[in-house]
Parts: sequence; C-alpha cells; structure tokens
Amino acid sequence: MKDLKQTLQNECYGRDLEQRKHWYSPAAEAYQQVRPRYPQALIDRVVDIAQLSVNSSLLEVGCGPAIATPAFAALGCHMVCVEPNSDFYHLAQQTCTAYPQVELQNCSFEEWELAPQSFDAVLAASSFHWIPPEIGYPKAAAALRPEGHLILLWNKELQPQYEVYQQLSEIYQTHEPTLNRSYEDSATQMAILNEMGQMAIASGYFQDLVAGHIEIEVTYTVDQYLLLLNTYSPYLKLEAQQKQSLFAELRQVLEQNGDTVQLTYVSAFHISRPA
Repeated sequence: MKDLKQTLQNECYGRDLEQRKHWYSPAAEAYQQVRPRYPQALIDRVVDIAQLSVNSSLLEVGCGPAIATPAFAALGCHMVCVEPNSDFYHLAQQTCTAYPQVELQNCSFEEWELAPQSFDAVLAASSFHWIPPEIGYPKAAAALRPEGHLILLWNKELQPQYEVYQQLSEIYQTHEPTLNRSYEDSATQMAILNEMGQMAIASGYFQDLVAGHIEIEVTYTVDQYLLLLNTYSPYLKLEAQQKQSLFAELRQVLEQNGDTVQLTYVSAFHISRPA
C-alpha cells in the first residue's frame, strides 16, 4: 500500500490546492465526452446497499462534469455537489438542468463549509484520491448522519488489448518513456482497487467495508480513444508539441489495427459506514 499511497501523494492530493482546482481545465470537455459512465447494474447495487431513496440527502465530492450525478439524481433525492474546477462546474450545471433538487457549489471539499451530520451518503466518483486523506475521511465522516454511508465509485483506466498495448508501448518508449506504464489487466486493477478501499478503513473513520465490481468491455473509435488519453493526468503534463508528435505516432499504430479500439476496465464501488 505504501507505493500506491506514495503515487497518490505525488500525482493527486499532494499537489497544491490551486493546481488541483485547475488541473483538468484543458481537458474538461473531452472528459465529459469520453470518460465512461458507471454501469446501471453497479449503481443499482450501491443504491440498494446504502438504502438510498427519494428521501435521502447526498453530498457529492468532486462531481466533475457530472459523470455519476444524474444516476443518483434520478432517484429524486436532494443532492449537494461540490466541484472546485470552474470548467467542470459549468458543464455540470448544463448536465443537471433536469434535476432542480441538485445544488451545485463551485468550491473544493477542503473549502466547503461543513454541515455536520446532514447527509445520508457522501458520494465520490473517481475523485476522493484528489483530497488529502487527513482532510477527506474525517470531514466526510463528520458530514454523515450516524447511519450514513461513504460511497466511493471508481472507473479504472481503459486498457487496450494486450497485443495493441505492446505495439503502443514501443511508441511510448521512443517518445515518452515516462508514459510507458505497466499493463493493467483486470486482476491488477482489482488489486489496486482493493488497496484504495482499505484506505477508508485504515483512516479510522470508517468501518464495515462492502465492495463490488463489474468488468467492462467497450469499443471506442480511434479518435475517442486518443481524446480519452487527453483526460488522463500523465498526458495533461505534456507540452503541446510533445503531445502532437506522440499522438500522431499512436494514431498510426492504432489505425493499422482498424477504425476502433477494444478496451476493458474495472468499474467498482466501496461502501463503508462511520466508525
């Protein structure tokens, strides 16, 4: 777990708050377009385990452009969604126009004024790792009613077929070796997710972890896949010329395999109660 914690410290919550607020701005619209949603079967299990209903009150932490929000807003329950990135916030406003019971706030969870024991659930969809754990877990626990639940949703990075990964790996090794990361099959992604789930328990603020996952297969066009890569943090660090050269090479390899890319990933949830 130490290595994962160190990675999160270096790449996510360890960044300066102002940097975190603006990190995804260059890719905000791409993020909304091509980041996968959470499968309805997964949402249904979460709603059942956390006993959510039209009468529930939810706090969503880092809602982004509202990737997961509509699935919970469809219950008719009251939601307060905090999002520090102004570009994401405006996209979320557009997405949530059909849900008047959803209140959006353009602020970070760190800066959000705590409403103690006011929520039946605190929800974070692929966002909680951007908040320092010494702030995130205690503040989430304090916001929950005694019988409430912390709901962490995750969509792991979409992986091409291994043969395609090997071809792309040669391009990365030539142009951007730092991006030439190890291949993540479903077992590897599950191992990472298991560690992520245990962090809530290790914080001392939560207990009774319940986890579930679904292995997903999707097909993206080459354009969609390259747009997706633009939304991942390592690619946001690249200079424009670096990215242009790299993506031109990636496109050439991908198009040799056809117009589409077969991708797999694990979609998961972790649900726990205040300790």
